[in-house]
Amino acid sequence: MANLKMTYCGVEFENPTVLASGVLGVTAASLRRVVELGAGGVTTKSIWMEEHKGHKNPTMFGTKEYFLNAVGLSDAGIEKARGLFDEYSEGGRPGPLIASVVAGKVSEFEKIAGEIVKLKPDVIEINISCPNVEDEFGVPFACEAGLAGEVVKVVRGVVGGAGSGVPPVIVKLSPNTPAIGAIASACAEAGADGFCAINTVGPGMAIDLKLRKPVLTNRVGGLSGPAIKPIAVKCVNDVWKATGLPVIGTGGVMTGEDAIEMMMAGATLVGIGTMVYYRGAEGFGEIVREMNEWCDANGVKDLSEIVGVVK
Repeated sequence: MANLKMTYCGVEFENPTVLASGVLGVTAASLRRVVELGAGGVTTKSIWMEEHKGHKNPTMFGTKEYFLNAVGLSDAGIEKARGLFDEYSEGGRPGPLIASVVAGKVSEFEKIAGEIVKLKPDVIEINISCPNVEDEFGVPFACEAGLAGEVVKVVRGVVGGAGSGVPPVIVKLSPNTPAIGAIASACAEAGADGFCAINTVGPGMAIDLKLRKPVLTNRVGGLSGPAIKPIAVKCVNDVWKATGLPVIGTGGVMTGEDAIEMMMAGATLVGIGTMVYYRGAEGFGEIVREMNEWCDANGVKDLSEIVGVVK
């Protein structure tokens, strides 16, 4: 059996699989169950300072090739998050807890970071894929290097510099930019400790042929699932080569071999979300087993050996 333990930004994970934000992260019980089923760690849904309603149903649609999601980052706000953290941490955390935070203004990122750090997450993930509501054209923070760096700088200022007792600050990047490496570099210069790449692709649209209208109430939604894996692998490789910082490779991972491919591209951990739609939460344990089988078959004794082997 290979050593599957991985250290990401100073935090140790039993194995590299991590529940991605927005999937099964609504309650502490669901997060705990994912770890019990084999995940090395978990990520909360993106947490807003105040309640955020999201979009009306139907918000999700899937086929064997892809999945569309237009939930709209619904969340009950920081008050409910406090209860989730307390419950998940009771008696000791079963696995590292990554707190994903989101906002529509730079000043709101500062506020939510100030509150979330009090809950002592193992890692803070800044979701910068939402539009900047103060911008005339609503450009997403993740699509402009200056904006992305500004968000990281204010969060870093609240959380504190890297060191003992300070949770690492990572940035969830969007693939919807031709220069993800440049965006990552700007975030690194502003103080990011690592990255999660990627968020959903698109948006995309599916049409109901009988009704002759979009399937989703919101018309469009973020694209995930098997179809986006090649894009995710390329983005992870770009971010890894541009910064050399640890990456959680996320997007289209369905199997152990998918996870191995993501790590060869430069990922230290592998974020898994849409897989649950196809294989169930039990898929985490199955993917870990598949990774072990691949390592045994290919003479890999420690997973760290393969991280970033593709230059």
